[in-house]
Amino acid sequence: MRERFWEQYPLEELTAEEWEALCDGCGQCCLLKFQDDDTGDLAVLGVACELLDIHSCRCSDYANRQARVPDCARLTPERIDEFRWLPRSCAYRRVAEGRKLAAWHPLISGDPERVHRKGVSVRSFAVSHRDVPEEQLEDYIIAILPIDG
Repeated sequence: MRERFWEQYPLEELTAEEWEALCDGCGQCCLLKFQDDDTGDLAVLGVACELLDIHSCRCSDYANRQARVPDCARLTPERIDEFRWLPRSCAYRRVAEGRKLAAWHPLISGDPERVHRKGVSVRSFAVSHRDVPEEQLEDYIIAILPIDG
């Protein structure tokens, strides 16, 4: 990978390896979300995709995630503007907005566990979708995000 690539190149010019390395490993993008058809607001649940390994906050079948979970949001440089729900802490969002990576980010700190120790990841609260019956999902709403058009 190129040195400090996230500061030197726009997201569209990153290699596939650099793009993947930019992920901070928080798992927040893997939380289930429901969008209100009337308001457009997004309800974020404390329930993670069934493929998320909650301890590592990594997908357990990343290569096949779209086939196994059709609703999986495939984040790409070309689609970054579609993902306004990404948390402000997200490295993809930070770089897209021209902000620096957080000090806890593995590319800065060299420590992939720091995101968890800082409380940024879902490790401390998320439960797997496998463990929550569909009729109880509404009970797990942790945030409502206003999403404009």
